[in-house]
Amino acid sequence: MTWESLLDQRAFATKRARLLELIRDLAFAEREVTLSSGLKSNFYVDCKQVSLHPEGATLIGELFHAVIDEVAPTAIAIGGLTLGADPLATATSVISFQVGRPRAAFIVRKEPKGHGTNQWVESAGLKPGAPVVILEDVVTTGAATLKAIERSRLAGLIVVHAVALVDRLEGGRDAVVKETPLTTLFTRRDFLPDKP
Repeated sequence: MTWESLLDQRAFATKRARLLELIRDLAFAEREVTLSSGLKSNFYVDCKQVSLHPEGATLIGELFHAVIDEVAPTAIAIGGLTLGADPLATATSVISFQVGRPRAAFIVRKEPKGHGTNQWVESAGLKPGAPVVILEDVVTTGAATLKAIERSRLAGLIVVHAVALVDRLEGGRDAVVKETPLTTLFTRRDFLPDKP
């Protein structure tokens, strides 16, 4: 291991710790909620409170970019199901440009475009065969990630990996990894360490 890679690991750990602090302060609540999946839960993580925050977006972009460089270096674009993935993709794309390894952002619609080509994916000219990474804020059942994977593939894109902020450890990972590898920055244990 070189001293440069050691410094990179330390910088990654420091940024990850700060992002966790922001998520705990701005996005995490331990209370009864109904999730978008319809499931009931005793905690909630509203990652938009962090992905739309200037420091949070910067950290997400830096960390996601570093992860993608490691697990999917051939990817030329990042995106996911609107709305949760939109700020993640934008932040990651901006950071990738700033560090000289640009990756375009793309958006997967929840409904096909109602006019013109009726397309599912909005991008800046991605061509079929492009290797891409699907981004997600919170994985619960994996349904949003799976929709993004399916619709990206229908658009001819090659999904090489998925990256998410938080895995709630409620079965979504198993569903997603049947389609593509999944890397997450955090799990429910980072927020509720004493609970299963």
